[in-house]
Amino acid sequence: MSGKILIVDDQFGIRILLNEVLHKEGYDTFQAANGIQALEVLNNHSPDLVLLDMKIPGMDGIEILKRMKVVDPDIRVIIMTAYGELDMIQEAKDLGAMTHFAKPFDIDDIRKAVREYFPIQSN
Repeated sequence: MSGKILIVDDQFGIRILLNEVLHKEGYDTFQAANGIQALEVLNNHSPDLVLLDMKIPGMDGIEILKRMKVVDPDIRVIIMTAYGELDMIQEAKDLGAMTHFAKPFDIDDIRKAVREYFPIQSN
């Protein structure tokens, strides 16, 4: 059985890159370009882990995270941001985000974090 990962980022290229890398790792992946799509995926597919960009037009990452925690208080979230806004990172962690990555990130670091927080179980 593989884990389900939701990738939430308004940048198409980042979503595609993360989707491809994590899919090759054996995870079931879902993508969302905004908060509305992210919450739909959360409600319809119950992902085990969310990779969440903080700077998304419309509903920002903090608001998305707050709404996700209402639906699933135990949802595991890794945040990503191109902005070194320590207050936003701290607020996300206070809301339950496990860790964060600054963009541009090393894809191997993301892969390692995903494995650490959600190891693939062999059958």
